[in-house]
Amino acid sequence: MTTERTEDYLKTIEAVVSKKGYAQVKDVSAALGTSPSSVTGMFQKLKNDGYINYEKYGGVTLTFKGKNIAQNTKAKYGVVKDFLTVLGVDGNTADEDACRIEHVLTDDTIDVLTKFVEFIHHSDEYPLWLDHFKRFYETGEYINCSPATKKNFPVHGNTKNKQSDK
Repeated sequence: MTTERTEDYLKTIEAVVSKKGYAQVKDVSAALGTSPSSVTGMFQKLKNDGYINYEKYGGVTLTFKGKNIAQNTKAKYGVVKDFLTVLGVDGNTADEDACRIEHVLTDDTIDVLTKFVEFIHHSDEYPLWLDHFKRFYETGEYINCSPATKKNFPVHGNTKNKQSDK
């Protein structure tokens, strides 16, 4: 079982390694906003736990085990951020919240969120109910319409008719 801190370090190392082939203390320190001495200490722990290849004063790379955790954490982050964005959460807030949430969700929950986001993005039409939710969130007004009557509702682009179903 990994900790949130371990996952954040591995995800950060993976991002740096993907750009330049290896990571150094200064790279990870800058990316995480932590002191170089904290990063050096964590590198030693990650090495002892079998997550990184590390020689003092040298470059760091991920082991298979470390890369697997980093990629899994990154994937969870992406799904959570995408889900929050679909709901209408602004990008910066979605980013911050996804960074926290990625560490606590079970694989089963991530699977459901993944399928939900895929479903939304692969639908032929943008789901009416998602427009309804966004309107409800903004105004507290519940809209009950069907595809046949959607042209009568401002939430779907008709700004002339401000009708809502009560």
